Formats: sequence, C-alpha cells, structure tokens
Amino acid sequence: MFTGIVTATGTIADIDLRDDQGTYRINAGGLSLDGVKTGDSIAVNGVCLTVTAMSDDGFSADVSRETLGCTTLGECAAGDRINLERALALGDSLGGHLVTGHVDGVGEVKATNREGDSVRLDILAPAVLARYIATKGSICVDGVSLTVNSVDDSLVGLMIIPHTQDQTIIAGYEAGTLVNIEVDMIARYLERIVQYTGRYQ
Repeated sequence: MFTGIVTATGTIADIDLRDDQGTYRINAGGLSLDGVKTGDSIAVNGVCLTVTAMSDDGFSADVSRETLGCTTLGECAAGDRINLERALALGDSLGGHLVTGHVDGVGEVKATNREGDSVRLDILAPAVLARYIATKGSICVDGVSLTVNSVDDSLVGLMIIPHTQDQTIIAGYEAGTLVNIEVDMIARYLERIVQYTGRYQ
C-alpha cells in the first residue's frame, strides 16, 4: 500500500527483456533504501514492484508480461526518469490517499498550460475509468496523488503546484506523454457493492 506522495525520483539504469518479461535495474536517486530488503515493495511510476536484488545505488525488480502490457513500463528505456515511493509502513502519515500500486489503465496527456506558478494538466483517461473519476476526488498519475479539478467525459483536469513539479517527473510532461492511472479504490468498491445490493437478501 502507498500514499501517492512521491519521495524521490530515480532513473532506469538498465532493462533486460526476455520472453516478454523483464528485469529492471533502478538507480534510486534520492530515495532512502535504509532497511529495504528483497521482497519489499516499491512503487515505480505508480506500479508496485517487488525488490528482487539490492545494489549500491538502487535495486532490481522483475516485471511480468501483464505489467508490461497494461502500464507504461513497457515503453520505458534506460535513462528515463521515474517516480519512486516506498511502501507505506504502519504508523506512517497518510499524506495523499490510499494507493495500491495496481495500475488501472494508461492515459495520455493532451495539454499542459502554465497558470501562474502552477501547471494545468489535461489527461485523457481510458473511457472505462471515467465513471470512477470525480471532481475534487483523488486520482493517482504515475504514482502521484492528485486532486481532480475537473472532469469532462474522460478528460481530467489537474493543477500541478510548484512543489509537485519539483519533486516528480510531471514537469517533463508534454502533449502525447503516456501516464499510468490508478483510480480511487473506494469508488471501485462502492460500484461493486451497488452491483450486489439486494442479490443475497
């Protein structure tokens, strides 16, 4: 479980692809790896990955064919900057919202417009996810917890403050950039509950 509060950016040091799967070696940048061991979870651009090996400057993680196919990790290359967050520990502050690291789909940046010190970001989400996205609700974009400013069908408007621009890879977004999207888990569970209401009464 994560919070969507990115604590550091790193880079993809190397990708070893084989049989539609891969091992990603990550340079952790400013992310503290104190206490991290194999088997722990780290979110990479919002994708929950399991640490398989540690190194002096980072860690390695295996990425399945399923993950390569339904996230942007399959489009990444060595040298790409990435958002990183360690898994939430019991007692940690929940500064963003509850994030699982299970990406629901890939969206596309349609426009970026500066408004004062902030940046207005318009992202086209997959149509199937639109019903889970609400104005003033939460959404996770490449592992970053953000507040939804507007929703027009599948077009989601977000305002990126200077701190978020400085601490994440979002400042590098441009029209056409593909991003990982995870919707609010509460919305998904509410829909499931409504579907089953009355069935077993």
